[in-house]
Amino acid sequence: MVVFLRLLKKHFHRIRTPLAVLCTVIFVVISGWLMHWIEPDRFVDPFTGMWYVMTTVTTVGYGDYAPSTVLGRLFGMFLFVFGIAVVGVVIGKLLDAMLHLQRRKEEGRMNFSGEGHIVMIGYGTKASHAIDELLLSHDHLHIVLIDTLERTPRTDPRVHYVRGDPADAQTLHRANVTRARSVIIFGDDRLQDAALIDGKSLLIAAAIERIGIHIFTVVELMREVHRSSFAHVQVDEFVLSHETISHLAVRSALSKTASTVFSQLLSSKYGDDVHDVHPHPQWHTYGDAVQSLLAFGAILIADRGQLGVARKLDAPLPRDALLTVICDDASYKKLLHFLGKKEVVR
Repeated sequence: MVVFLRLLKKHFHRIRTPLAVLCTVIFVVISGWLMHWIEPDRFVDPFTGMWYVMTTVTTVGYGDYAPSTVLGRLFGMFLFVFGIAVVGVVIGKLLDAMLHLQRRKEEGRMNFSGEGHIVMIGYGTKASHAIDELLLSHDHLHIVLIDTLERTPRTDPRVHYVRGDPADAQTLHRANVTRARSVIIFGDDRLQDAALIDGKSLLIAAAIERIGIHIFTVVELMREVHRSSFAHVQVDEFVLSHETISHLAVRSALSKTASTVFSQLLSSKYGDDVHDVHPHPQWHTYGDAVQSLLAFGAILIADRGQLGVARKLDAPLPRDALLTVICDDASYKKLLHFLGKKEVVR
């Protein structure tokens, strides 16, 4: 039996897994028909014969059906030897295929085919915190991480890894960036020079723009003076890495509660969060919007990123306004239901 298994595995492993599975299915179907033909009184239909074959070759052996004639038992003996060996080899090939698929996924060699995801370029401490925040605040959001690491740094089922050069269009297409909700480009922490870090981010942003479709892009910038270098590249928002920390430290020194408020706004785990909504047709002024939003427990703080809404309550509210509000998830869902719209995707 051992020698037979070795010979079978030696030659059977050359067959591709789909063909091997198909051959096994055909073998089970034909064997079931044969058992029905050999003993029609005991195996009343082909399906009953296939049930017996499956319980035999998988070594389950329920014992509810068994051949009683000599020919039937001889065929059963054939199934004990040949059938079990074939199914065993096929199961081994299926396990190998699953392990191979898992290795390809961990090594970032799989393409992502979903949509509405966030593409995150460059993995480091900041990217890790960003992933945690996105997974916490959005239950169904998927993240595609692009980097050159040999294996994925995250094992979350909603985090997909694509290994390659993020400035290469092929790598971006593997991440399905054209169907992404937005792209976040983090500065490469492995580089020491701020100019080199921002230069690499510029190359990546240019590669995204060359794809030919606008994608909402956020770039982490090391130095403010480098912003002008992105003048000819479509970048929607910049996050000044070191300057932001410095500004927060100054505000904390001047106001004892500033850092606490900013921290709560930057993370969803505290309850209230920052959301964007489009205006309701019945809102004619900013004051109308403020009063209506307050009824839902939401506070209006800006229009398209511009503060000072409280100083122009009587000013007309543009129809294309994008209002930024602060509220919890429950209030946001009620507000979206009132507006008759889905979550705003910029």
